[in-house]
Amino acid sequence: MKKFIKISLIIFTILLLVGLVALGLYISSIYINARAIKLDENALSSPYISVQVLDSENKPIKEDNEINKSFASINSLSDNTKNAFISIEDKSFYQHHGVNYKRIAKAMINNIKARKLKEGASTITQQLVKNTQLTSEKTFERKIKEVALAQKIEAKYSKDQILEQYLNIIYFGNNCYGIESASNYYFSKSAKDLAVEEAALLAGLIKSPAKYSPIKNYDNALARRNLVLSEMNKDGLLSSQDYSRAISSDIKLNINSERKNRLNSYSQASIDEAEDILGIPARQIALKGYKIYTYQNEEKQKALNDALKAQDVNCDYAGIVINNQKHTVEAYVGNSNYKILDSKRQPGSCIKPVLVYGPALNEDIIYPCSQILDEKTTISDYTPKNVGGVYHGYVSARESLSKSINIPAVKVLSYVGIDKAKAYAEEMGFDFDEKDDSYTLALGGMTYGVNLKQLVSSYSTFACDGKFAPTRFVAFITDKNDKLIYVNKNKERQVLREDSAFLLTDMLRTCAQSGTAKKLESLGLDIASKTGTVGKPGSKQNLDAWNVSYTKAQTCGVWLGNLDNTPITYAGGNQPTEIVKNYFAKAGDDSTFTQPSSIIEKNIDSTELNENHRVVLANIYMPERYTQKELFSNLNLPSDISEKFTKIDKTSFSGKVESNVAKITFESKDYITYEFIIDGKTIESITGKNGEQTVSLPLNAPKQKVKIKYYYTLSPTVVEEDEINFIKTQKTSKTSDKWFI
Repeated sequence: MKKFIKISLIIFTILLLVGLVALGLYISSIYINARAIKLDENALSSPYISVQVLDSENKPIKEDNEINKSFASINSLSDNTKNAFISIEDKSFYQHHGVNYKRIAKAMINNIKARKLKEGASTITQQLVKNTQLTSEKTFERKIKEVALAQKIEAKYSKDQILEQYLNIIYFGNNCYGIESASNYYFSKSAKDLAVEEAALLAGLIKSPAKYSPIKNYDNALARRNLVLSEMNKDGLLSSQDYSRAISSDIKLNINSERKNRLNSYSQASIDEAEDILGIPARQIALKGYKIYTYQNEEKQKALNDALKAQDVNCDYAGIVINNQKHTVEAYVGNSNYKILDSKRQPGSCIKPVLVYGPALNEDIIYPCSQILDEKTTISDYTPKNVGGVYHGYVSARESLSKSINIPAVKVLSYVGIDKAKAYAEEMGFDFDEKDDSYTLALGGMTYGVNLKQLVSSYSTFACDGKFAPTRFVAFITDKNDKLIYVNKNKERQVLREDSAFLLTDMLRTCAQSGTAKKLESLGLDIASKTGTVGKPGSKQNLDAWNVSYTKAQTCGVWLGNLDNTPITYAGGNQPTEIVKNYFAKAGDDSTFTQPSSIIEKNIDSTELNENHRVVLANIYMPERYTQKELFSNLNLPSDISEKFTKIDKTSFSGKVESNVAKITFESKDYITYEFIIDGKTIESITGKNGEQTVSLPLNAPKQKVKIKYYYTLSPTVVEEDEINFIKTQKTSKTSDKWFI
């Protein structure tokens, strides 16, 4: 046994050594090849460059697409500004030769302990390489190339030159490349004039411009800025007095309003998408001379711009128009200090078609006419509330959706199941946090929410016969020699059945005609719509207001709110719906929804629906006034047929006598006639009344029989009879008169 263990250890050691040698040779070969790569020195400089973006007719989009318009000389920057970046990003910048091996070893140990890639170890030089020479793919081979090229840069340039190049190309969020651009945007001043707390804020931003955005995530930005100041103090680069003053100050932004409008332009959204497609930053796209061809429709873009400007709202806003059949963005505009499409917001009731009613129709759980009891309800410790605290009793699914009644939506979600409902929404482009597992989802209660493009894209599924594909700004990209390097190829997937998508659309048509989006009714278009309003917890104020509306051809979505969560006075059925209305009025749309062959119109028994809240088909004998036409999928038809007007249910009558007058009480139906007959004569007749009735009949003899005949008013051949006998005892010297029934 000992011999076997010894041999095994020897074999394992040999294999380990062979593996290490092979790994070493592999790394060496990559490193040698990387050393042979020629530096792109033009990318290291900071020329005045821009990205070419063209519309659907291949005409340049007239928007500002400049990159690195401003440049900051290293000699113009204060020591505090330079030290802020060195302290937080690369403390040994002036000592190493491009790579900090001690830092790499420490990061590896910490990552092993944490069992995940918790720490990186890139120096400023390596970050410069990553942002100018390589793609953003995260591979072992790319990391080795990064090391080799960092060493080449260190051999060619001085430390101050490298730091200058780095500070002028690094990304600070909000379309700001370079410290001069960032300083101008966030503080409306030149980088040479930055105070130490301002420089620290910018230095903290670059690790994650979204997470540490002072506009969107103030607390994160403040904590990160203070960490930078603390590191500067520890490194002896900031006096205790200056540190105390700086760390106690608030973040004071002075956003450059002229530049912020670029953040949410169509061309900027297209550039952002191109960055994701190509895996390189916008600066490299510009340097390589790439051209981005988009789906922008000039007329629709103008119509959307005009519609938003006409409403003149006092908050952040955005609007988007999607071609439903092509799954492409034809118009987009927004206004905020932060990129709106990078932000997720609570969708409010706009989530109901995607997460609740669409899945319920597709799973054959409800019909549009299904009645749901709107009452005070608690499901799994969650007690939803309607707007104004009003309960409506039984309402149809159509009415619940079109008038955005909350409690029925929560009930329907419980019928579908949270996991199944989320799976449908995910197929339509949503993504959920693991904490999104409660019935608050039915009303849009997500941990992070969705962005405007995600939400509007999901609605295009309903217009496109239940088929979904990711929505794109970019049609194709060419290099500087006009050679194609990317072409968008949308691939649809069927999420809802065609019949389910049409039924949902028909329900949302009702919303546009008489529901919360009834402002659209005057357009005269075949249009479906849904509104959403997100209230501020514990307040009567709102945070978000939505409208998403679609025709067969296009979907238009509008969001109003503030990315810093400042409350707004708008609601989904008002300003956003008005903007959508103005857009369609300007853009025009004569498309119509076509009813698929899988949809059938059937008559149902309206009396059974209203009395017992059951959906049953009407029989051929039912008069038209007691039926209503409803749409159904031929895959999900009601199985029961009403027996009304073929037979009549027994009615319960109760009687008593007061002063020789018979009082007969019963529950009447408005479609049934009740005749009360004494001695062959009809004494009383009741018809057309619903609810409890009391009939008073005179009793003229000691023994009186009251015959009751009742029948369908419009079908008197179907008759039911009953009778009540009233008997009066004769009084004696010891008793008084008494009636027995």
